Amino acid sequence: MHGIESSSSVGKETLGLRRMHQALAAREITASVLIEQTLRAAEASQRAVNAFATIDRDGALAAASESDRRYGEGTARPLEGLPITVKDLIDTKNMDTCYGSQAYLGHRPATDADIVRSLLDCGAIIIGKTTTHEFAWGVTTASECFGDTRNPIDPTRIPGGSSGGAAAAIAYGAVTAGIGSDTGGSVRIPAALCGLVGFKPTLGALSTRGVFPLSPTCDHVGLMGREVDDVLYLSDVLNPQTPRSDAPLSARLGVVREIAPVSLATDVAIPFEAAVQRLERTFSCVELDSADLFHGAFDAFSSIVLIEGGVEHFRRHSWERIVASYSPETVDRLRRAQKTDMHAYVSAQQVKDRLITGLHEAMHSIDYVILPTCPCIAPALNTTSVNTGNWSGTVREALMTYTAPFNIAGFPAISIPIPVRNESLPASLQIVARPGNDRALLHIAQQIEAILRHGDTIERQSTHSTTRRPA
Repeated sequence: MHGIESSSSVGKETLGLRRMHQALAAREITASVLIEQTLRAAEASQRAVNAFATIDRDGALAAASESDRRYGEGTARPLEGLPITVKDLIDTKNMDTCYGSQAYLGHRPATDADIVRSLLDCGAIIIGKTTTHEFAWGVTTASECFGDTRNPIDPTRIPGGSSGGAAAAIAYGAVTAGIGSDTGGSVRIPAALCGLVGFKPTLGALSTRGVFPLSPTCDHVGLMGREVDDVLYLSDVLNPQTPRSDAPLSARLGVVREIAPVSLATDVAIPFEAAVQRLERTFSCVELDSADLFHGAFDAFSSIVLIEGGVEHFRRHSWERIVASYSPETVDRLRRAQKTDMHAYVSAQQVKDRLITGLHEAMHSIDYVILPTCPCIAPALNTTSVNTGNWSGTVREALMTYTAPFNIAGFPAISIPIPVRNESLPASLQIVARPGNDRALLHIAQQIEAILRHGDTIERQSTHSTTRRPA
């Protein structure tokens, strides 16, 4: 894991973005040295776990020289010299942007995406593009063309997706933070499977212009970091309009233990329950009746993405080009899109409306919803199905059932790790807030992160009883 290397007292340590910025401002390290270290670590992660689609060594080093000049002149910007990765779904005019597809090999967009322009204007240095499932249409970040991205914690397992490259790069130690996209969990799922923090803000809080659309009514730009503070630091700079109110410790939490029909695997259920019991010492926790609330949400999400995704691709390319240049997995999805009628889309929108209404009603008496991010730990590479408790189904349905509802509803959500022992694979907890309460959500996430880290880590073999309260 890379850190700052210099002759100063900082020594060798892994720093968060905030501390890294302070070190640069204090000239404890130069941007050029920091970026050179980061590039070496990124290249190592590319070889080891296929985290990067492309690395921009020359551009990053040139930007670092400019950052050093600005620090010397006292004109440094809020993110000056900080290394950041950007998902290969997001347009960068000076770097190849393939959207994870061989159909766009060698493609260089004419302009930067809005989120990229914001990063550059704030002085961030984009060191490269992280891998993605083709067109972000998958949860494994596997690719027949470019090779599979692997989970650095256990390379025999997936990192999740579709922003799996960002998670792999951060978990490997190449960078501290990255930008991804989240249509049905594509930032929160890989963050959960790799033991990181993944944040999806309120729908529309960050511009998606210049991000290849999967499903425009569900697409979000998302942020990923090692800790909540990394995401908070980025969010404060990139989304300064967010109200700057802090979350009180007296917050009321609504607990959702499962979303039917996908039950929890034991290695998630036990640490999640132990986490809830720990949170009950600080917060008022009540159980929400989620059976009706989330009924039909995953199927509605799937229909919306299938139809909107089909429209986006069919308006860009002929069927002949799609068949010739897209992966078989994406071609199969688009074949199904051709056979889907408008009635399915209308029905899905009705479920979406009920979900939004239900979430607002449920949150009249609580401040935040907490639930598992994923019902299982990271599946093995090349696995197509998983078993969780008494449920069996596809990897896609398993990993997205607990995240996708908040995409179609547009509510902000964040995934944070639950500490576990015995070098086990990560389990994670998801926190959801009302739309517009993004900064308060980040602050409550910081508080929960600190509570879960305090004292001994949570045992997967805990025998604590389940605490259940009426909503």
